[in-house]
Amino acid sequence: MTKNLLFVSSFPPRECGIATFAQDLINALDKSFAGKLNIEICALEESGKPWADKQSPVTYTVNPFDIDSCIAFAQQVNDNPKIDLLCFEHEFGLYGGEYGHNLLAMLSLLDKPFIVRFHTVLPFPDQKCLKVVSLIGALATKVTAMTRSSVNLLRDVYQVPAGKIVHIPHGTHAHIIDDVNALKKQYDLEDKMVLSTFGLLSENKGLETGIRAMKEIVKTYPNALYLILGKTHPVILTREGERYRERLEEMVKEYHLENNVRFVNTYLSLNTLLDYLSLTDIYLFTSKDPHQAVSGTFVYAMSAGCAVISTAFVQAKEMLDDSCGCLIDFNNAEQLTDAAMNLLGNPELRQRMSRNAIEKTRNSIWDNVAIAHMAMFSEVLDDNKVTMPNLPAPYLDHIDRLTDELGMLQFARHDVPDPSHGYTLDDNARALIALCMYITTIKPSTFADSLIRKYIRFIAGCRKPSGRFLNYVDKDGNFTSQNEEVNLEDANGRTVWALGYALSCHRVLSFDMIQELLSLFRPCLRWIDSLSSPRAIAFAMKGLFYSMQYRKTDQVADLLNKLASGLQGHYTVEADDNWKWFESSLTYGNAVIPEAMMMAYQVTGIATYRKTAEESLAFLCSKTFTDSYMKVISNKTWYHKNTPPASDAGGEQSIEVAYTMLALDTFYNITKNHLYLEKMRVAFSWYLGNNHLKQLVYNPLTYGCYDGLERNNVNQNQGAESTVCYLIARLLMEQWNKHKYVTTKKENREPVRIGFNG
Repeated sequence: MTKNLLFVSSFPPRECGIATFAQDLINALDKSFAGKLNIEICALEESGKPWADKQSPVTYTVNPFDIDSCIAFAQQVNDNPKIDLLCFEHEFGLYGGEYGHNLLAMLSLLDKPFIVRFHTVLPFPDQKCLKVVSLIGALATKVTAMTRSSVNLLRDVYQVPAGKIVHIPHGTHAHIIDDVNALKKQYDLEDKMVLSTFGLLSENKGLETGIRAMKEIVKTYPNALYLILGKTHPVILTREGERYRERLEEMVKEYHLENNVRFVNTYLSLNTLLDYLSLTDIYLFTSKDPHQAVSGTFVYAMSAGCAVISTAFVQAKEMLDDSCGCLIDFNNAEQLTDAAMNLLGNPELRQRMSRNAIEKTRNSIWDNVAIAHMAMFSEVLDDNKVTMPNLPAPYLDHIDRLTDELGMLQFARHDVPDPSHGYTLDDNARALIALCMYITTIKPSTFADSLIRKYIRFIAGCRKPSGRFLNYVDKDGNFTSQNEEVNLEDANGRTVWALGYALSCHRVLSFDMIQELLSLFRPCLRWIDSLSSPRAIAFAMKGLFYSMQYRKTDQVADLLNKLASGLQGHYTVEADDNWKWFESSLTYGNAVIPEAMMMAYQVTGIATYRKTAEESLAFLCSKTFTDSYMKVISNKTWYHKNTPPASDAGGEQSIEVAYTMLALDTFYNITKNHLYLEKMRVAFSWYLGNNHLKQLVYNPLTYGCYDGLERNNVNQNQGAESTVCYLIARLLMEQWNKHKYVTTKKENREPVRIGFNG
């Protein structure tokens, strides 16, 4: 059901940080939850400046400096049955009365639930401030803050109940630039070492500290340029004009820095701002206010990969350490100079800080912040069903990025492919499956065909004269010694699956592709029955099953039955009343085994295979699904018989989710039990933030997938296994939608295509 929200905030075209924050948050919510949220804005007027023209999404305005306007607005809201929830952005200067006391009049009259976000939480309030903030906290349904320090202050100083307080970090934009030098040239900064700061100018910004530091910096680095980005704050401009900027300009002249300090006196568009941050070598944050709780400019700079030098305000102390920036004392130009000189002279250190800053802020990209807000909205409105973001489009950008002329590379450093670790047959076999799914599910394309050809060619290059395959290939295309040291059964079984699946897609593949696939697949029939690993057997069974959709033969059917009989033997030995599994532990790729048994039942009709398949999948799901999300078996501990793993071990990987979804899809296709469809939906939602960290595992910026969930963070690397498995899972959601369409039609409801959340 659509939720109706009203945000009460300053809002563009008003020029202030909170207006920009509100706009970015609402844009993120619209992007992720379109059709599930209806968001309207009540724009807060500036003192003495009535709102000129209401345009969507602004549907209300209120003068927060007029108590009568505040009271009238509250009554308007109460009379509107379409408003479910209000969200107030709080800053003391936004509302009239001492410490924004007018807000209390508004809140005390509301009979709707509301959330208040405190952008500033003063650590040493006087009695009046303490009373106002405490009363707001008492009235609100939820209170949010963007730093841990603010959360602690609200709880310990202002006595806001801990159960009401929600920590949601300030959102960040991730702006990916491949060629920084070209960007510098575009902005007339070619060959410059760029230091920058941005935001609305006011005396509290402490920009004179940066200018004083530049006086010393340019003696060693004459190509250093300090960019001061942003207009004078409108309130300051009205009160005293450009006096502060003019004083800064006089300092620049006095220190003869006209060629080393540049003022960009404009309110920058988001894209221009992110460009400037992307070309910045060092970001300077010189605020004079130690009690400042949070700064959007600060986190935007970190998320853009800037090495940061900052005064020790609250948020900087929480987020900066030696790995991603430097803290300095307030108004201390000497410390700033030393820190900047050290960074300018050490490009490797700057690069390391850049990577660490990006990694530290990736949990707070706006997509994740939107997910956190949606979870809070659902809790406030007593919506028991988790509302997940809309399905992202199944783009192939990162798949292409990982694939070179030889095949798909194994690893990436963040989103950058890392050739040093070479290639594996495993990844190229999975990639063949994913791309064949893509052309049958989404659309055939010459681009997808070219990738498929590369993966088939790679598999062919790994074949030995016996018809078996090697797995490990270095960056130069040579087989590595790992092939002699590691059991290759699973890699060979997985390759049989890939070849069989590709053959099942014969209607959309060219004749020469089919012939190449057959030449690789047929020799496998000679050695498949020698496999001993349950997982390798299951992979091979899947390949046999799919190959029968191309051409059914008695030889293949007999092989499938023989392999299934072997798996049944494993199950009979290991399973007992409490352990319904084929081995003494649950490790990786578990769901492939019950799926293979269900496929064997489909071909042979042997009821024992179905019983084993259903029992084992139910057992696996009981260990990997909570009431509301999927909790993947950790690759750090596995799950051993009679010794359950630690619940917070981390090590959750994409492969488990994708393989589970493949199994659930197969079980639904054979049994038509709709519970398997619901499990599929929940499993996929792991990628979209429905996991123990409540963070995206899919990367909406690169269209890749992070390598896994750890105990407290997301692994930021985006290698082949995780990305290919994500694509498989995403394409399965296309099948999910089709299944739901058929279900709806059979139930005689209006036959419309159903969205992700049903």
